Amino acid sequence: MSSTDPADGQAGGRGHQATTGLRLRGRDREIAAVRDALDAVRGGRGACVVVEGTPGVGKSRLLAELDEMARRSGFDVVSVRADELDQYAAGAALQSALQSAPQSFDGSDRAAAAVDDQRLWLLDSITDALEDRAQRAPVAVLVDDAQWADPATLFVLRTLPGRLAASRILWVLAVRSDTERPTVARVREDLEHRGARWLTLGPLPQQELQHIATDVLGVRPSPGLVRLLRGVGGNPFLAIELVRAFADTDAAMEAGEASLLHDGIPASFRRSITARLERLPEDAVRLLQVGSVLGREFDFGTAARMLGRPVGSLLSGAEAALNAGLLSADGPRLAFRHDLIRQAFHENLPLAIRTALHREAADSLRGIGARSAEVAWHVVMSGGPVDDEAVTTLTTAVRELSSSAPDAAADLAQRVAGLLPPHDRRRIPLLTDAAEYLGRTRRVHEALDLVDATLPEGLEPLQEACLRLVAAEIHQAAGDDAAAMTHLQQALDLPALPADLRVRLLKTKATGHVYLGDITAAEQTGPWLVEASYRSDDPAVVVSAMVFQSQTSFYRGRLPRALELAEEATRRAGTQSAALYLRPPRIPALWLATVLTATDRLADTERILREGQREAEAMGLGWSLPHWHAARACALLEQGALDDAAVEAESSLMVADELEITLPNPQARSVLAMVEIRRGDLAKARDHLRAAETAPGTHTQRYGPWVSLAHAALADAEGDDGEAAVALTASFTSREPTRLLAIPPSHWPGIVRIALRGEDPSVAQAVSGALRGLTAQDESRQIIEAVRAHIDGLLHRDPRALETAITGYRSTGRPLALAAACEDLGELMTASGDTTSAIPYFEESGHLASASGAGRDQERIRGRLRQLGVRTAPVRNHTAGPQEWGNLTESERKVIPLVLEGITNRAIADRLYVSVHTVNTHMKHIFTKLGINSRVELTRLALERGISVDGAD
Repeated sequence: MSSTDPADGQAGGRGHQATTGLRLRGRDREIAAVRDALDAVRGGRGACVVVEGTPGVGKSRLLAELDEMARRSGFDVVSVRADELDQYAAGAALQSALQSAPQSFDGSDRAAAAVDDQRLWLLDSITDALEDRAQRAPVAVLVDDAQWADPATLFVLRTLPGRLAASRILWVLAVRSDTERPTVARVREDLEHRGARWLTLGPLPQQELQHIATDVLGVRPSPGLVRLLRGVGGNPFLAIELVRAFADTDAAMEAGEASLLHDGIPASFRRSITARLERLPEDAVRLLQVGSVLGREFDFGTAARMLGRPVGSLLSGAEAALNAGLLSADGPRLAFRHDLIRQAFHENLPLAIRTALHREAADSLRGIGARSAEVAWHVVMSGGPVDDEAVTTLTTAVRELSSSAPDAAADLAQRVAGLLPPHDRRRIPLLTDAAEYLGRTRRVHEALDLVDATLPEGLEPLQEACLRLVAAEIHQAAGDDAAAMTHLQQALDLPALPADLRVRLLKTKATGHVYLGDITAAEQTGPWLVEASYRSDDPAVVVSAMVFQSQTSFYRGRLPRALELAEEATRRAGTQSAALYLRPPRIPALWLATVLTATDRLADTERILREGQREAEAMGLGWSLPHWHAARACALLEQGALDDAAVEAESSLMVADELEITLPNPQARSVLAMVEIRRGDLAKARDHLRAAETAPGTHTQRYGPWVSLAHAALADAEGDDGEAAVALTASFTSREPTRLLAIPPSHWPGIVRIALRGEDPSVAQAVSGALRGLTAQDESRQIIEAVRAHIDGLLHRDPRALETAITGYRSTGRPLALAAACEDLGELMTASGDTTSAIPYFEESGHLASASGAGRDQERIRGRLRQLGVRTAPVRNHTAGPQEWGNLTESERKVIPLVLEGITNRAIADRLYVSVHTVNTHMKHIFTKLGINSRVELTRLALERGISVDGAD
């Protein structure tokens, strides 16, 4: 893909001129549409236009006109043009075009760090560059021949028009209507869903073609030439080529109407090419034939080598092709003036010759060190056979592509495997890689189907073990731990496996036992494993062992030891870059935050999560970001910050959706359900819970307790005490602390309360028993003792225990836990007839609920106070109509003055020390609450309201 101002082809509207020197004709409606889009973007709103049509109908010509219009209107134009050879290219041409521009983002080397998965870095770096440009001037991003764009650019085009909808950016894609490439179809579907304007370029009327002929000739065309034009099917580019080919000959008088041949190339166009060839020397013809195999743009020296000729001996042939208007030489390579010309030469070659030339091209390009994607395209076009050297090159292309476009890498790997004989052992590594890459996307079922289809192929033990390990990791990522354990055990049963592979299998199995809550089995999986890990020279292995030991200690209830190991693992990871790439839940800082949430150090939890989140963004570790956001949502919920907890949970889902992470985290959905229950929107809570319950992993150790708690809380809110109690039995009947510790401690008394209300004391007793099994010391003593007192107060209806809990909660930073204890004590006092003493506790509980945004809790307590003869202010509804400034949260209000400064979302995130995805979610909420769509509108409303840059209102 190249950065260009495409101007070939003819598709215009009257009165306009473009860089070809010919007037645009017959496209007035389309010109008006793109002018409207430019006006909309100038007004502050993003827009997207898709130009669709057959080859030669004028898509590139319309983009060239749009380019000129945009520049005249003060737009910053970023223009890229794809080539057929880009389909397997790693990296994003759009990113390259931005980097090569003088106003590009800084040349940081973050991409080098994200070897595994560069999707986040790719999106964020392009977002930063475009946002920065859009602050200075409106931006037009033009992508021509998008049907051939590299997979990373297509990924960007699917994602960023939505993310940057509030910025002054116009996205314009030109794409062939007959493309069958699945990734292009997904781009089209996503853009259509986002409301893109669709411009389908149809054939031009015969009258417009005659005007074009007049423009080319300078005089009106002859009747014979007019008759010939009927054969081009209204295609303006073909009309121009025919006029140029026959203008100085008598052939026009002999032409009749033509029929379409395969691939949409009319016979009349083929005749025009033939007419030119008859006037060309043989050297020019051979150069054009070989060039058509090499691609729309090709290296002159490579073509000469394939013809077995010195470069100098082909100079006259190249000059003849250039003079005939078949090639251009505007850059370092020769290029066909239009792909239809290349296609005509290419399709005229007999199939056997064409495939042989592609095979020779692959060998020649590999010999000079050409990019692996270009070699791969020629190998695929040759249709095989494939030698070992070609397989090596193709495997390199697959792996290069996997970091930015894992789904495209998987498709290429499967296509290459299809070129090999059915029982060729070289197929298996390719199919294993394909399954792994598909497992990084939403195409999880395809990945597992591929594993199932490959296993019966008579694999060698090593190949089968590697494939089963990939399957196990996919199952674990998707939350199906039981299926993962089956694959791991079958792999471990295979003979003669290398020691390093056996260790990986055992470590993955031990992690699976932790997920399933079987800590004894986790500890017994290769007892020598931890000891051997500590002797490793690889710091990531040592850190991983520490995290594993911390996890088993934590779920055993040995909180001090778990905290000690987690802190040491995090300290070591901070000095060893290799440890940054451990996967959840083995990321040391992420695990440390989980442990700290069960202690008295909630402030440290927030700091660690903010730092980890931002570091993950800076390093491009996109696969970890949904976990960071979900963990922060849980911590904020524990702190009673409902609005911010919801923002982080939404950000977790948003990032997973943008990056197409395997599956969204049910934990985030559960947090959202619990927030909506507190706010009082039970319908939204039900939707979130339904999504959480249908996701894989709902009933595993990782997510099961969260989903069970959300289910029970919703049933309790709806007054179904029995269902609420039953929902708890799925996760909280054991007296071991393992399942209980999967959720933060402020929720534990709620489990007991719901169980008692549903007349199921067994769950309440189990929670109490599990709590007494915890070992808590200095850094977790206060919260654990407060929770114990709270649960004792509920179980034994003991007001003194509840008073102890209230005292303990006051310094733990958990306002909703304190509110619950105050309400529980108020109810107990009311039941005993001491209403005077109960009222202050109800009032304090109501104030705490109000400060946290828990409208439903506040309304319930207000009703209770009303029964006791106390009048209170009405509860403010959390939802509101358009332009309800009073409904903005404190965090959203902090964002607005920074928007007024004209800085990007990235810069706002840096100022507030939060994730850029958190800022993106805040902006989305602000726009929704105020009924607007752009930063320009927000700035206008804020200034009208008198809000200044310093936040004063």
